[in-house]
Amino acid sequence: MLSPSRCLPATILVLAALLASACASQPGASPAGTALPVTDAKTLALLDATLAGDHRSAANRARDAWRHPRETLAFFGLRREMTVLEIWPGAGGWYTEILAPLLREQGRYIAASWDPEGASQYVQDGLKAYADKLAARPDLYDRTTVTALQHPGAMQPVQPGSVDLVLTFRNLHNWMARDAAAPMFAAMFAALKPGGILGVVEHRAADNAPQDPQARSGYVREDYAIALAEAVGFELVARSEINANPRDTKDHPRGVWTLPPTYTLGDTDRERYAAIGESDRFTLRFRKPAR
Repeated sequence: MLSPSRCLPATILVLAALLASACASQPGASPAGTALPVTDAKTLALLDATLAGDHRSAANRARDAWRHPRETLAFFGLRREMTVLEIWPGAGGWYTEILAPLLREQGRYIAASWDPEGASQYVQDGLKAYADKLAARPDLYDRTTVTALQHPGAMQPVQPGSVDLVLTFRNLHNWMARDAAAPMFAAMFAALKPGGILGVVEHRAADNAPQDPQARSGYVREDYAIALAEAVGFELVARSEINANPRDTKDHPRGVWTLPPTYTLGDTDRERYAAIGESDRFTLRFRKPAR
């Protein structure tokens, strides 16, 4: 997850249209012949073994209590034979540690990271850190495919219609900060096979809060995110409170980065923010309509 940055805001008209269309958004039942994928017992057993693996740092495992990877991936219908595309895994590759080993034998894991073309030093450093992580454990990551997805620039990370499951964790606010949310959702839609699934986790703004089109606090309204996805053709099929945190008041002086694990304020009120924990997050499952 990148820190907030400045860019041109989306228009107020677009914001209003998205929020208006979101008001009617409700998860629907699966049409006949388009059953949603369900995580099978063998995948869950492999997931449990991966989560317990010694390749994961103690710090990363400690965050399982907030990020709920087992429940989240099961909610999205992950199966070990899938082709999975993760968008912007970050320099540390938190979910890469889980997905790449799990999919290594029977599936395929593709990491769509930032575009190195003309990248800032910050992005270059992040790309190098991620590459170094993969290179350090070829027994886990040798079959990982690394590609790029970033607007403007590299907007076709994979062959269109080739992916079973696209995942993105706490990235939407970064795309909004760059006025890139719509093209990023369109690229994810294009990557999926008909009937494929998109899983989205994001910091959740209060549903009565005005939505900053740049999401400078890091928080995004759930209805706004749904509208963005539906605008490019996705169908909302399910929501989950797996990653909810009712203690998060969402009014912190430095936005979501005030909370752990970032603690932007340093030691100032650290115990207070530690008691809140990581942010309240929505978890949404979308589908690309089948032909």
